[in-house]
Amino acid sequence: MEETHHISVETLFRDMAERLDLQWLAGRNGGRRVLSSETIQKPALALIGHLNFVHPNRLQVLGCAEMDYLRGLSESGLQDAIRHLFSTELAAIIVSNCEIVPAVLRDNAEHTETPLFTSPLPSPILMSYLGHYLTQRLAETASLHGVFLEVLGTGILIKGDAGVGKSELALELITRGHRLIADDVVDLKHVAPDTLEGHCPPLIRDFLEVRGLGILNIRALFGETAVKLHKNLKLIVELVRPQDIGEVGLNRLDMVASAETVLGVPIPKVRIPVAAGRNLAVLVEVAVRNHILKSRGINPLEQFIQRQQAAIDGDD
Repeated sequence: MEETHHISVETLFRDMAERLDLQWLAGRNGGRRVLSSETIQKPALALIGHLNFVHPNRLQVLGCAEMDYLRGLSESGLQDAIRHLFSTELAAIIVSNCEIVPAVLRDNAEHTETPLFTSPLPSPILMSYLGHYLTQRLAETASLHGVFLEVLGTGILIKGDAGVGKSELALELITRGHRLIADDVVDLKHVAPDTLEGHCPPLIRDFLEVRGLGILNIRALFGETAVKLHKNLKLIVELVRPQDIGEVGLNRLDMVASAETVLGVPIPKVRIPVAAGRNLAVLVEVAVRNHILKSRGINPLEQFIQRQQAAIDGDD
């Protein structure tokens, strides 16, 4: 299930006012305005008027350069610049670096019900804080079924049909020193173009359900180092029953790389058949090590093919 989040200006102020030392000067009636996914802008040229860099539903940051420009304008020029700034419906305006707010800016913010804030922080630092906060809050999300763990420093999702042994495998990996993030459901956030960050829903954090043992508190059983709050998803491991795939259902040499697309991001995937006597924990560890090698440009399959081709060429 995918979901896109929205956030109001009131929520942003409540969450970030103390950290950014925000003061709400004007436009309190606009607190319900909604921020868009591309929401931070520092419009150095927007005030000039010959280029329209102002977009709706944006959080506009006015720093030293913008305020110096405003102070250098005539009275009529200042009026035109401010009118241009408010020519579209902004989400909010933040004046940074303890800059003095012109009365005309405050009056227009009040008249248009545009929230106007001030902060003592320099604009680059302010935008860095806001960017991180809004990336987390506005990211697309999805919830997937499976067990999410950190194995050898890599976030992996173990998935498969009910009863295939996901939780038992996760428990064995935890006893081998790896870390549990989420059991049954993992919440994923699209925090960067090619990055999905996985979290555990608060209600089930630290818990793992194993058939025959019931619900286990992994933190209490194995200590603080056995659990982790979040991790980027890098690999999907799917457990499959042999009868579900048939004799040729899996490509033994992995001739074509397998991947699963989640929130538009392709995630590498390996499928491991479940059978009596197979040490799945070792297979998962090796799958992760192999994935790490591939991410560093080392592909065992390509090396094998090159060696085979060299042997054939030598025979010829």
